[in-house]
Amino acid sequence: MPLIEDVLASGTNLFDFLVRGGLADTRRTPSTIIAEGPKQTVHRYTEQVPVEGPPVLLVPPLGAPAVCMDLRRGCSLAEHLVLSGRPTYLVDYGPMAFEDRAHGLEFWIRDVLPAAIRAVSEDRGGEPVQLVGWCLGGLFSLLTTAAFAELPVSAVAMIASPVDLSKVRLADPLRLLGKVTGGQVVGTALRTLGTVPANLVSLAFKTTALSTYLRKPLTVFKYSADRDALAHIEAVDDMMRNMYGYPGRAIAQAYHRLVRANELATGRVEGPTRTVHLSDVRVPVMNIAGDSDVLAPEAATHHVVRVLPNAPEVRLHTAPGGHLGVLTGRTAAETTWTYLDSFLDES
Repeated sequence: MPLIEDVLASGTNLFDFLVRGGLADTRRTPSTIIAEGPKQTVHRYTEQVPVEGPPVLLVPPLGAPAVCMDLRRGCSLAEHLVLSGRPTYLVDYGPMAFEDRAHGLEFWIRDVLPAAIRAVSEDRGGEPVQLVGWCLGGLFSLLTTAAFAELPVSAVAMIASPVDLSKVRLADPLRLLGKVTGGQVVGTALRTLGTVPANLVSLAFKTTALSTYLRKPLTVFKYSADRDALAHIEAVDDMMRNMYGYPGRAIAQAYHRLVRANELATGRVEGPTRTVHLSDVRVPVMNIAGDSDVLAPEAATHHVVRVLPNAPEVRLHTAPGGHLGVLTGRTAAETTWTYLDSFLDES
């Protein structure tokens, strides 16, 4: 029989979680804006210990708010890097509106990320920048580095960034639909919508972990005595309620180029005005897969080693967690972040 103290603690935790909220410490790591531009705000996190080494720029994906890099105190990659004494920065795209519908993937690769990299380098006296990107943010980092060799980039660390999309079984229905219709159904729908609304992005993300959401009541009850576990569920739920929309052009390109044509897996991506060759990447690269990630499974993520023949080093790791958990789950500090620290220290 559970002790009366455990029963009381569970009751208090469940009341706070279900009624009062506020279990998660979601205070953001303090930062200062150092540069702004179209769809980009570059933050420098406030130093909390003496800093040294090259600057690190956190690169989020589209769809997820930039707080994915700073989820909650104790499970914040930004906080970890700051407390480790690294000069740490973040590029935030902000929410997407209907007027952003014409922005394609090339906008982030050609305009947004290069400007953010230069701003960070200049803020650190011209030092080269280490890029750390999650999901599509990792692919943006890799493609930008390949496209612009003159940029001051010294390393690219990717977390849950799928390179061979044929290994993402969740995308099989979209590939089949594209094969049958020549991509017209999805393409027409995206042109009609103009953007993919934030609520649909949130729903789609939840659908990828449907079993987790269906089991949520049982999970909450199971961890009712674990206040930190409930706090993490609360922080993730809060992020999911605040997802961003996708520009229609960008998501259409992702569908046609990355899902249907699987161009990344070939090491060559056709842009509107130029072809980007991943063989032009000449800095160390790392990609970390989540062992239960259905959006970026290990086979899709680790394929990156096959398309970077000229990178001096390509590190591959697998850590516990799904798509978000591998980045900022409760075990990330002992796994993903440890791999990341070693890579940044040695690159």
